[in-house]
Amino acid sequence: MRRSVLLAALLALAPAALAQDATETPEELGKKIFVKCAVCHAVGPDAKNKVGPVLNGVVGSVPGTTPTDFNYSQAMKDFGVANPAWTEELLNTYLEAPAKLVKGTKMAFAGLKKPEDRANVIAYLKSNP
Repeated sequence: MRRSVLLAALLALAPAALAQDATETPEELGKKIFVKCAVCHAVGPDAKNKVGPVLNGVVGSVPGTTPTDFNYSQAMKDFGVANPAWTEELLNTYLEAPAKLVKGTKMAFAGLKKPEDRANVIAYLKSNP
Protein backbone atom coordinates (compact mmCIF):
# COMPACT_ATOMS: atom_id res chain seq x y z
CA MET A 1 0.00 0.00 0.00
CA ARG A 2 2.79 2.40 0.91
CA ARG A 3 4.54 1.95 -2.45
CA SER A 4 1.37 2.69 -4.38
CA VAL A 5 0.86 5.94 -2.45
CA LEU A 6 4.45 6.99 -3.15
CA LEU A 7 4.08 6.05 -6.82
CA ALA A 8 0.82 8.00 -7.08
CA ALA A 9 2.49 11.05 -5.51
CA LEU A 10 5.42 10.84 -7.93
CA LEU A 11 3.11 10.48 -10.91
CA ALA A 12 1.12 13.49 -9.74
CA LEU A 13 4.31 15.58 -9.62
CA ALA A 14 5.65 14.41 -12.99
CA PRO A 15 3.47 16.67 -15.17
CA ALA A 16 4.59 19.73 -13.20
CA ALA A 17 8.25 18.78 -13.63
CA LEU A 18 7.74 18.20 -17.35
CA ALA A 19 5.88 21.49 -17.73
CA GLN A 20 8.76 23.32 -16.08
CA ASP A 21 11.23 21.87 -18.59
CA ALA A 22 8.86 22.66 -21.45
CA THR A 23 8.89 26.35 -20.55
CA GLU A 24 12.66 26.64 -20.79
CA THR A 25 13.99 28.10 -24.01
CA PRO A 26 16.55 26.23 -26.10
CA GLU A 27 19.12 28.82 -24.95
CA GLU A 28 18.35 28.09 -21.28
CA LEU A 29 18.55 24.35 -21.85
CA GLY A 30 21.76 24.82 -23.82
CA LYS A 31 23.30 26.82 -20.99
CA LYS A 32 22.68 23.89 -18.65
CA ILE A 33 24.26 21.44 -21.09
CA PHE A 34 27.17 23.84 -21.76
CA VAL A 35 28.37 23.11 -18.21
CA LYS A 36 30.05 20.05 -19.79
CA CYS A 37 31.85 22.38 -22.20
CA ALA A 38 32.68 25.04 -19.60
CA VAL A 39 35.48 22.92 -18.21
CA CYS A 40 37.50 23.98 -21.27
CA HIS A 41 35.51 26.83 -22.90
CA ALA A 42 33.96 30.11 -21.84
CA VAL A 43 31.30 32.43 -23.23
CA GLY A 44 30.08 35.85 -22.23
CA PRO A 45 31.41 39.39 -22.03
CA ASP A 46 34.28 38.57 -19.64
CA ALA A 47 35.17 35.20 -21.17
CA LYS A 48 38.83 34.23 -21.44
CA ASN A 49 40.55 31.35 -23.20
CA LYS A 50 40.98 28.21 -21.12
CA VAL A 51 42.23 24.87 -22.43
CA GLY A 52 39.89 25.67 -25.34
CA PRO A 53 39.04 29.01 -26.94
CA VAL A 54 36.33 31.48 -25.99
CA LEU A 55 33.24 30.56 -27.97
CA ASN A 56 31.58 33.97 -28.29
CA GLY A 57 30.48 34.42 -31.88
CA VAL A 58 31.54 30.93 -32.91
CA VAL A 59 28.42 30.36 -35.04
CA GLY A 60 29.28 31.77 -38.45
CA SER A 61 32.98 32.19 -37.71
CA VAL A 62 35.82 30.44 -39.52
CA PRO A 63 36.94 27.26 -37.73
CA GLY A 64 40.43 27.53 -36.28
CA THR A 65 40.27 31.30 -35.86
CA THR A 66 39.28 33.51 -32.97
CA PRO A 67 39.72 37.14 -31.99
CA THR A 68 41.16 35.98 -28.65
CA ASP A 69 44.46 34.63 -30.03
CA PHE A 70 43.90 30.99 -29.14
CA ASN A 71 46.61 28.56 -30.28
CA TYR A 72 44.62 26.11 -32.42
CA SER A 73 45.95 22.75 -33.59
CA GLN A 74 47.11 22.56 -37.19
CA ALA A 75 44.26 20.10 -37.78
CA MET A 76 41.69 22.73 -36.77
CA LYS A 77 43.41 25.43 -38.85
CA ASP A 78 43.34 23.11 -41.87
CA PHE A 79 39.70 22.31 -41.17
CA GLY A 80 38.98 26.05 -41.25
CA VAL A 81 40.56 26.35 -44.69
CA ALA A 82 38.28 23.59 -45.98
CA ASN A 83 35.19 24.85 -44.10
CA PRO A 84 34.84 28.63 -44.21
CA ALA A 85 32.17 28.88 -41.47
CA TRP A 86 30.83 27.11 -38.42
CA THR A 87 27.27 26.65 -39.66
CA GLU A 88 24.70 25.15 -37.34
CA GLU A 89 24.86 21.93 -39.37
CA LEU A 90 28.64 21.75 -39.18
CA LEU A 91 28.63 22.49 -35.44
CA ASN A 92 26.01 19.79 -34.96
CA THR A 93 28.25 17.23 -36.68
CA TYR A 94 31.31 18.43 -34.77
CA LEU A 95 29.62 18.40 -31.37
CA GLU A 96 28.46 14.84 -31.94
CA ALA A 97 32.03 13.51 -32.29
CA PRO A 98 34.75 16.22 -32.52
CA ALA A 99 37.71 13.92 -33.12
CA LYS A 100 35.82 12.02 -35.80
CA LEU A 101 35.18 15.19 -37.83
CA VAL A 102 38.53 16.91 -37.22
CA LYS A 103 41.22 14.26 -37.13
CA GLY A 104 44.08 15.51 -34.95
CA THR A 105 42.09 18.11 -33.01
CA LYS A 106 43.34 18.90 -29.51
CA MET A 107 39.75 18.72 -28.25
CA ALA A 108 39.47 15.57 -26.15
CA PHE A 109 35.69 15.81 -25.58
CA ALA A 110 33.81 12.67 -26.65
CA GLY A 111 30.80 14.65 -27.89
CA LEU A 112 27.12 15.17 -27.23
CA LYS A 113 25.20 12.12 -28.40
CA LYS A 114 21.65 13.51 -28.14
CA PRO A 115 20.58 15.66 -31.10
CA GLU A 116 18.44 17.84 -28.82
CA ASP A 117 21.44 18.54 -26.57
CA ARG A 118 23.50 19.63 -29.57
CA ALA A 119 20.67 21.83 -30.86
CA ASN A 120 20.26 23.49 -27.46
CA VAL A 121 24.01 24.11 -27.06
CA ILE A 122 24.10 25.66 -30.53
CA ALA A 123 21.14 27.88 -29.59
CA TYR A 124 23.05 28.94 -26.45
CA LEU A 125 26.19 29.67 -28.46
CA LYS A 126 24.16 31.75 -30.93
CA SER A 127 22.90 33.82 -28.00
CA ASN A 128 26.54 34.76 -27.21
CA PRO A 129 27.64 36.76 -30.25
